[in-house]
Amino acid sequence: MLLYLTKRLLLAVAIVVLAVTLLFVMIHSVPGDPASVVLGPRATPEQKALIHEKMGLDEPLPMQIALFFGDAAQGNMGTDVFTQRPVRDIVFGELPYTIVLILTSITWASLVGIPLGCYSAVRRNSFVDKIIGVLSVSMIAIPSFVMAVYALLIFAVLLGWLPAIGSGNGGFWDGVQHLILPAFAVGVGWVGYISRIVRASMLEVLGESHVRMARSFGLPERRIIVRYALRLAILPTVTVLGVGMAHLLSAAVFAEVVFARPGLGALIVHAVDTRNYPVVMGTVLVTTALFVISTTLADLVNAVLDPRVREGL
Repeated sequence: MLLYLTKRLLLAVAIVVLAVTLLFVMIHSVPGDPASVVLGPRATPEQKALIHEKMGLDEPLPMQIALFFGDAAQGNMGTDVFTQRPVRDIVFGELPYTIVLILTSITWASLVGIPLGCYSAVRRNSFVDKIIGVLSVSMIAIPSFVMAVYALLIFAVLLGWLPAIGSGNGGFWDGVQHLILPAFAVGVGWVGYISRIVRASMLEVLGESHVRMARSFGLPERRIIVRYALRLAILPTVTVLGVGMAHLLSAAVFAEVVFARPGLGALIVHAVDTRNYPVVMGTVLVTTALFVISTTLADLVNAVLDPRVREGL
């Protein structure tokens, strides 16, 4: 297990470095000069050169990348070119909103999707199975930003049941009310994903010899489903949930913009629009680290639940 953990951590570090480097190159390839955005159209070449020097843009690109990783290793992500605040404080100030949104979305999607997939597999080819299949595919097919817009129009504007924008500032219950619609929009597609994966895994596990043996011993069907079948069938779902952090982060971007909710999504959109490179790179570094951490944790959970995973690496 220790060897498996070491290999996964080394792979995680390599993925973060490679992903951030590629995104660094892509961001600096986007047309637009951050000095012109900061100083305005009447800025002199001397003033622009000063901003370039302050932001490190006068260095060659490989040197900029090396300096960025060197500063990041010391906990320094740079300074916001507009407010002069440390990027670390800005990013980690917005991070809790995105984390809460993602965790709430994936939690309710799992609580709904896993029982649906399990029941669908147990009642294979029944009328209920077919209905669940149609609903699951429909949920997967609807983009999160479309779901966010319709949820806003129906539940906030038309019915007036829930607040439309913001994250709430009136206490815990007010925050929960502001979280319901964004979490619904982000998580609804994952109900379909999870239910389909659980169904396929359950059908495979239910046909294995240990399940047939448990039935031949006369064990209760509920115990067989939960203890012997679902425990193995849930492994692919754990992996998908870990990898799905990237999709959840992208979905959270749309939800935070549509519902005017604070978070990393709204932050990076504004930073890209204003060519605020330090904030963009700080946000990219944190989101990439979140993605890698989630996939690594998913792999470790799989390794704990199924020893064959760590033995095969």
